[in-house]
Amino acid sequence: MAILSFIINEIFGQGAIFLALVALIGLILQKKAVSDIIRGTIMTAVGFFVLNAGTGLIIGNSIDGISAAFRALLPEAAPAASSVDIGGAYGTQIGIVMIIAFAINLLVARFTKWKSVFLTGHMLYWYPFVFIAAGVDAGLTGGKLIGLAAVFSAAYFVVAPNLMHPLVRKVTGKDDFTIGHPTTTLSLISAGIAKLVGDPNDSCEKIEVPKSLGFLREVPITGSISIAVVYAILYLILLANGLIPGEVWGFAEGGTGFFTYLFTHAIYFGVGMTIMLQGVRMLIAEIVPAFKGIAEKVVPGAIPALDCPMLFGYAPNSLIIGFITAMITSTIAIIVTAGRFPTVVIPLVVTCFFENGCAAIVANAYGGRRGTIIACAVNGIVMVVLVGLGAYFFNSTIQSWMLVYGGQDFSLWGIIEGFLARLLV
Repeated sequence: MAILSFIINEIFGQGAIFLALVALIGLILQKKAVSDIIRGTIMTAVGFFVLNAGTGLIIGNSIDGISAAFRALLPEAAPAASSVDIGGAYGTQIGIVMIIAFAINLLVARFTKWKSVFLTGHMLYWYPFVFIAAGVDAGLTGGKLIGLAAVFSAAYFVVAPNLMHPLVRKVTGKDDFTIGHPTTTLSLISAGIAKLVGDPNDSCEKIEVPKSLGFLREVPITGSISIAVVYAILYLILLANGLIPGEVWGFAEGGTGFFTYLFTHAIYFGVGMTIMLQGVRMLIAEIVPAFKGIAEKVVPGAIPALDCPMLFGYAPNSLIIGFITAMITSTIAIIVTAGRFPTVVIPLVVTCFFENGCAAIVANAYGGRRGTIIACAVNGIVMVVLVGLGAYFFNSTIQSWMLVYGGQDFSLWGIIEGFLARLLV
């Protein structure tokens, strides 16, 4: 159990350590010089932490206030504590499932034509977490619980990145990585819709602006302005509903006003994007060449499946357009579907930005501006429906967690597993 705990918590549970270990093994297999091995290993970890730092700034210092505003406007939707602490009560089962699923992924990549290896460290944990929760909610225990969760986790680690592979190739024009992240459902929807309604030559990245507005070509500036506009609109909506923005957002207690709050949250978005994209560049520069050692020696032809921000630098305008579009349509969908699900859904800000952001970039590659806007509008509705239906399968376990992080593959695959689990009880 001590060895299992070490592997789960100190290797699989730590994305930087896990990816650094992968880089280390890959560089050793390529018989690189000791100095190159040390450099590549450490820089892989540095790139991961830089990416995570940017992500943390976006979530914790920029878009956090958007979620807070909607919780104030929909107080009945504020997530309550889950009735079961899945991570604490079923930590060992989650760890066992994680290791079994990853081992199956390696075997499939070694002996079949499905060559992706799932390397998104934190997602190696979160999928078993979701599948264990769905099984527990259905009433499964023991071997049935672990077995079903392992089958679904392994299936996801194999199937989802391979479905994403052609979409990523379309975006990047390269074949050196795919995406291992719960964006697959939204990305497939985006690709399908964008093909039908859009023109890939009319790219979001080719948006023409007058010379006087040339600064809008800078993603941190465009993103910061967009976030500022969102906060300004929410400020007026809060006032119109008799709420005090300073109390909702906490700036009334700090001695500052709304202008300072809006400015800092908007600029932090630009800062977070800048740091995150730098981390992406560093990670690609290190992990992809290092992984070739594993692909050549251990799993011939294998490609790494990585986190969704790896695509963000390829079409940042699409990311921002997709985020805003999905936020608008998901909010409308929440209002229209109110009372039709076992839970009150709140705007899925994190999903709109990350999973849908990746899907927006895919949509742009297949259908340009029109394809991106229409596909992301549909995705905003799909997210709400998935979270609402998911409440039937997670209400006694992780429903509060799903209200924040669901609405994509977590919800869809969890619903499917939860349905099957009820047949096995």
